[in-house]
Amino acid sequence: MSGRLAGKVAVVTGAAKGLGAAAARMFAAEGARVILTDVDAGGENIARTIGTAARFVHHDVRRESEWSALIAGVEAREGRLDILVNNAGVVELDTPEGITEDSYRMVMSVSVDGMVWGCKHAIPAMRRSGGGSVINLSSIAAVQGEPNNASYTAAKGAIDAYSRMVAVYCGQTGLAIRCNAVLPNGMHTPMVASVPEKKRAAAPGAGLLDAVPGGGNARGEPEDVGALLLFLASDESRWINGQSLVIDNGASITKGAVPSPA
Repeated sequence: MSGRLAGKVAVVTGAAKGLGAAAARMFAAEGARVILTDVDAGGENIARTIGTAARFVHHDVRRESEWSALIAGVEAREGRLDILVNNAGVVELDTPEGITEDSYRMVMSVSVDGMVWGCKHAIPAMRRSGGGSVINLSSIAAVQGEPNNASYTAAKGAIDAYSRMVAVYCGQTGLAIRCNAVLPNGMHTPMVASVPEKKRAAAPGAGLLDAVPGGGNARGEPEDVGALLLFLASDESRWINGQSLVIDNGASITKGAVPSPA
């Protein structure tokens, strides 16, 4: 173990599966104490497999009161907070004409509200720790057109923009806190795997198109994103701030399908 995160304390939301679970494992392997949060109790099993460097907290990111309690508990138990990964999110398939209030509110509350409250309560804790790194999971949907992802695109675009705002705010108020957005395409995660079934289950009048979401059919692994999150969480990236880092094997700049790396 090289200990790239030795002595650091990290909170990873949406950590019961997919990108969040991969990041939590990789952070702990590099010396961090990791608090995994999710509404899915499966996060308890992930924390158990990681070992004593990890623990799970049931946490609804949509509720500011739960964020306040979470961060207070982390500081009380661990003494500091150095890293926040705002990963929790959900996807619904909808179009600009077919978008519904219920699905829109759900996607926005988990992805955007969760990130906003996370930043609000993490920044003071990181100030007390002397600095930190906030990493917000956006998507290439924020920078390219995806006709079946109206709510999701709105949420991920907001995350991308808000990350820059947080970076500038922290910089101009003299805080040693960085904030970056990570924009993956479709990875091999349970959320992405649910998309075809969501499309089959959509009402005939939903107006969904046959376009492939996520910029082609190539799929990366959660650990591919986890490696970038690990870099951004570490001091190796101390000069990277307020950036939108696309991780998609070139899918967002390539016409047609992108082959998987050899």
